[in-house]
Amino acid sequence: MTKNVGGIDRTLRIIVGLALIAAAATGTVGLWGYIGVVPLLTGLMGWCPPYALLGFNTCKVK
Repeated sequence: MTKNVGGIDRTLRIIVGLALIAAAATGTVGLWGYIGVVPLLTGLMGWCPPYALLGFNTCKVK
């Protein structure tokens, strides 16, 4: 798995993921908020399966 998620993209994914999980944990949103695990994991790993399938790459380092 080569990294295909760049710096700003990774940072935004981690922030959005954590925000969704926090909102779900506090009851602000329903259980669907735990979907925030997906952007959190893709941000931490630096690899996104849909990006790989569609040929997108926001990572400048090869």
